[in-house]
Amino acid sequence: MLAVRTRFAPSPTGYLHLGGARTALFNYLFARHHGGVFILRVEDTDRERSTDAAMGEILESLQWLELRWDEGPFYQSQRGALYRAHAERLLAAGAAYRCYCSAAALEQQRQAAQAERRKPMYDRRCRTLAAPPAAGTPFTIRFKTPLDGETVVADAIRGHVVFQNAEMDDLIIVRSDGSPTYNFCVVVDDADMGITHNIRGEDHLPNTPKQVLIYQALSYPPPIFAHVPLVLGVDRARLSKRHGATSVLSYRDAGYLPQALNNYLARLGWSHGDQEIFSHAELIAAFSLEALGSSAGVFNPEKLEWVNAQHIKRTPRAELAQLVKPFIAGRGWPLPDDARWLERVVATLQEKAKTLVELVDLAAYYFTDAIAIEPAAARKHLSPANPDALRDLRAALAALPSWTTASIQAAFEQVLERYQLALGQIAQPVRVALTGGTVSPGIFEVADVIGRERVLARLDRALPLVGEGYGVKGLRG
Repeated sequence: MLAVRTRFAPSPTGYLHLGGARTALFNYLFARHHGGVFILRVEDTDRERSTDAAMGEILESLQWLELRWDEGPFYQSQRGALYRAHAERLLAAGAAYRCYCSAAALEQQRQAAQAERRKPMYDRRCRTLAAPPAAGTPFTIRFKTPLDGETVVADAIRGHVVFQNAEMDDLIIVRSDGSPTYNFCVVVDDADMGITHNIRGEDHLPNTPKQVLIYQALSYPPPIFAHVPLVLGVDRARLSKRHGATSVLSYRDAGYLPQALNNYLARLGWSHGDQEIFSHAELIAAFSLEALGSSAGVFNPEKLEWVNAQHIKRTPRAELAQLVKPFIAGRGWPLPDDARWLERVVATLQEKAKTLVELVDLAAYYFTDAIAIEPAAARKHLSPANPDALRDLRAALAALPSWTTASIQAAFEQVLERYQLALGQIAQPVRVALTGGTVSPGIFEVADVIGRERVLARLDRALPLVGEGYGVKGLRG
């Protein structure tokens, strides 16, 4: 087999959505699996809709997903001379012709076809025209589609797909302003760049027979095509904004890991036994076209969240601590100087958080002392608590010679034994005092990370609420 060369060819008319990201991922994984080359090509011939801002977001998305391209980006808008040369080749070979029909005339043909309930197609009146109607008349260049026979697309996923040539139009390959069209540029670019495998969405399948015919007319071998099913929403409709965030960068900003999003997207249409969680290296090692299915992948936000949680659990703590920093800064909280302390923070929540945003939200009581005690939590756990036991615990914590998880636990156990209390009878009031709520990691670990002085200060603020008859006033630090 020839050295594998794949490509991802986005149009810079908007953000990179999940379907496009999956296409890029499949091309990247296939190239990496075979030790080949992954190329980035920008299809920006639609100058009215293409923007630099969209291109910048696409590049940023691919970089965040760690889909590193080996060649490019190449821009179609800078390759005009190559397209003109190939158009002239087709004209000289009699495989294309100049069409002088005006836009108004073509519109009349379209309306007539609709009125007669025929498929709108060009009537080919210029196909055998010997000379232009008048010097200087604007023209397009059309490809001469065979009038009969069939074109077979050999697809790595769908097998042989047959198209009747009589059903295809003489497509325009060069517009009247001299700009080339999509189907023509794709063939020229893929041939020029030596693309061996074209992995793309199944919505491109109707274009493929037209492209195969152009390959044949130019005497270029077509690549191996693999048209992957589309990504659908849970309602089985094509994935769109109404199904939630679809921009790749919106998932980054929501606290998803790139490895998790790649893992999830790869499993939408591809499988490797029963394995669900893959590292970047495992995806590369396992990926193959043979394992791509022909059924549409259904995007499930809850499953993506679960996959992300698994990757968070597997992320080394030092790395995770670095990943949460932008989200901490986004809350307006100062970034800690002690890197080890931040690692201890994430270690207490790593098993619980489904996203980086959730991890930082859960960690609020570590970063700020301005915590609000939930009134319901105070009524249930602070008001009926034993004030003497909590005061003794405060004194025992203040007197500890060292502040560690083990020494904090020993102080708790000392007070529990003295008052014959169960752990929950003192741990829950302390949890409410330290975090403002009733749910947190282990109370000994939380107290250790918060630190002695801050723990004592929070207990002092909560003690007035302890014991029958104090009530709850919504204490805020």
